[in-house]
Amino acid sequence: MKLSLKSRVYDLLDVTSEEPASRFCSAVIMGLICLNVIAVMLETVDSVEMAYRGFFNVFEIFSVLVFTVEYLLRLWTCTSNVRFGGRVKERVRFALTFFAVIDLLAIVPFYLAEIFVADFRFLRALRLLRLLKLGQYSKSLQTLARVSQKKKNELYVTFFVAFILLVVASSSMYFIENSAQPKVFSSIPAAMWWAVVTLTTVGYGDVYPVTLLGKLIGSLIALLGIGMVALLAGILGSGFVEEYQQKQGEPMLCPHCGKPINSHSDS
Repeated sequence: MKLSLKSRVYDLLDVTSEEPASRFCSAVIMGLICLNVIAVMLETVDSVEMAYRGFFNVFEIFSVLVFTVEYLLRLWTCTSNVRFGGRVKERVRFALTFFAVIDLLAIVPFYLAEIFVADFRFLRALRLLRLLKLGQYSKSLQTLARVSQKKKNELYVTFFVAFILLVVASSSMYFIENSAQPKVFSSIPAAMWWAVVTLTTVGYGDVYPVTLLGKLIGSLIALLGIGMVALLAGILGSGFVEEYQQKQGEPMLCPHCGKPINSHSDS
């Protein structure tokens, strides 16, 4: 059966396709996204921006045109996907999906600056959102998203516990250190900076306890922070192992006995 033009364009833009043309198209878009992010970073260097301002402007126009065409083609061909019908409201539903919104935000600042006579330099930072477009094309980022989705309950619990530790640590350090360092630990929100860098095991050293009790509590909180980081790494690590085993078609192993989980049901 001969495919329509719309279906062929949809297949070309399909990031899950293994067809050479689709893979080439994805590689080109990914390369353009990376070059855009590099260009945004280089523009913050005054000497580079002044020397290559013309090139940056031309490259920005070219990139916006490519991303605009890509966005319009995706909006046009989305009805080829079984998730979306041919009605207008289904196209609107597609336009409200996460990556469709990212695609739109990646090009909107350019057109706003061209249409309206105003200073939209603050919107230029939105160009960095083009980096999120890589999520459509990168299998690694898609794997990370699937793992995060599968482990979301465990991650919620971990972040909730981390939040409780953050509040307890900052509150404790405020009441202990405020009298000794009233400017450094002036309030519980101010003490949260110390709690964050301690729990994440960063430890900048710009804020630290000076009292004996404060040092003891700080040492305990630092050890708890190591445990939180290890717990988060373990959750994501197990998620990646499960994802890899599913892709390889291998049975899921029981974490207690090491036997395939399916074998428990057979015994």
